[in-house]
Amino acid sequence: MDKKKTTDYVSWVVLLAFIILALEIAFFHPGIIFSVLFSAGFIYIGRKKWHRKLGKITFWLGCIGLVVHVLTMMTVRFLFVALLFYVIIQFAQSKRRPIVIRPEMKTNDAETELVFRRPLFQNMLFGRQKTPEHAYEWSDVNIQTGIGDTVIDLSYAVVPKGEAVVVVRGWIGNVHIFVPYEMEVSVVHSVLFGAASMFSKETERLWNQTFIYQTPAYETAEQKLKIITSMAIGNVEVKRI
Repeated sequence: MDKKKTTDYVSWVVLLAFIILALEIAFFHPGIIFSVLFSAGFIYIGRKKWHRKLGKITFWLGCIGLVVHVLTMMTVRFLFVALLFYVIIQFAQSKRRPIVIRPEMKTNDAETELVFRRPLFQNMLFGRQKTPEHAYEWSDVNIQTGIGDTVIDLSYAVVPKGEAVVVVRGWIGNVHIFVPYEMEVSVVHSVLFGAASMFSKETERLWNQTFIYQTPAYETAEQKLKIITSMAIGNVEVKRI
């Protein structure tokens, strides 16, 4: 599909999904909203009592219940079928008319050389990621995660002067970042439910909020770190090391 046809296809799929959702709630499964809210309540209580064993059990029961309720919805099944149909069409077209990419580059007197750099992290649906526990060359982080924690320790990193960037977007999990004392920091944390801990300062529970923190000398510092995190459920912790 070309871009216009793809956009039209997505628009129709979204419109039909809303219609199916409305019909499902009105006629077939009117209690689905209550079931989803009930599971969300379990998740909320579990996170609030996370330090207790019962809290952890409640949280994971809520997650399992939410996944089960969502997967049994006709709307979700329709979206899965629409996605599968789209993938099949794309695969068939790629076999019939392979896409040939011919990049147009402006030629200069000196050739532009591109250097491939391996990222520190990869997008991951489930699991925990951590920087190596030995000296490594810093590379800006920009990842999307599903369920799991991300640990970034800059005490082993060889960070060039300027602004280093960390961008983490995820569903459920925590982000732990350890920063050297000489590095200035700016943090923007957006979360539906969670908290933020900046050095010795801890916030109250955040509910659908954006938390912004910046060290005083950040703007004029030669070496600084910009952190942008966005989670559905999770905490961000930044500590000096």
